Amino acid sequence: MTRQNKDTWRPTLAEVRRWPATVNVAKAASAFGISRSHAYELITTGDFPAKVIKLRSTYRVITESIVRALSDEAA
Repeated sequence: MTRQNKDTWRPTLAEVRRWPATVNVAKAASAFGISRSHAYELITTGDFPAKVIKLRSTYRVITESIVRALSDEAA
């Protein structure tokens, strides 16, 4: 886990790879180093960097799409 400051953290790509198939928006946002509220803004505009699905009134983010996006950032 990579520390950004005492209040935030960003998981490593290896940690993200061990996540379940889908995660909540807050956890996905942490992988990109952004806040939960900013993630929701990006979701509503269609600009979130990973695939988001809506299940009833809840958003879930596909972990594999997070891995792909983070892998592209590292390249």
